[in-house]
Amino acid sequence: MRRTLTSLARSLPPARGFCTSTSEKIVASVLFERLPVVIPKIDPVVYAFQEFSFRWRQQYRRKYPDEIFKRSEERGKGDYQIDYVPAPRVTEADKNNDRRSLQRALDRRLYLLLFGTTYGAPDGKPVWHFPEKVYGSEETLRKCAESALESVIGDLSHTYFVGNAPFAHMVIQPTENVPDLPSFKRFFFKSQVIATNKYDIGKCTDHVWVTKDELVEYFPEQAELLNKMIIG
Repeated sequence: MRRTLTSLARSLPPARGFCTSTSEKIVASVLFERLPVVIPKIDPVVYAFQEFSFRWRQQYRRKYPDEIFKRSEERGKGDYQIDYVPAPRVTEADKNNDRRSLQRALDRRLYLLLFGTTYGAPDGKPVWHFPEKVYGSEETLRKCAESALESVIGDLSHTYFVGNAPFAHMVIQPTENVPDLPSFKRFFFKSQVIATNKYDIGKCTDHVWVTKDELVEYFPEQAELLNKMIIG
């Protein structure tokens, strides 16, 4: 005997809702990074191998008559001359250790940190944190992350969010040292700097652009998590 759609719908288990406590907050946090501007220096071991490979190939390379090299040297000769001076890899911001500037550590990834009040800060005191916002009435969690970053830099035209889903999360719970700390979950989204080297950072007391190694200095208790979720 055929079962009607109504009876079939009644027999199905109820749809699962979003599993979280009504009192537990969800925070969307943005890992805002600037990709390397220049090619990183070659590791000494890699450089030594490339030098060895070049010399090895030179032993067995095909030898051409000297006349061919003379003809190639005569090509393209003229009265013009191009003076090319490459830009320095070490900038003034590197020399002065100016962490508020994007013009530093050009061969490394930089990450934006803010100093100010945020959800879950002990006693409401300002702390170092990523751009973040408590999830409220936004359509998606990514929309919440976009709103958090927009409130800091004012415009998202020079940003690119990598994916629609968070790439990492952490659970914050009260500890013996901070028993009044609220319990909440922080989900991390990744966004990247696009076609600019300066932002007007607001909604904070201070800000820094730091490398992965420097980032651990600000969050020593979360060093293991940061090392796993961030590419150096």
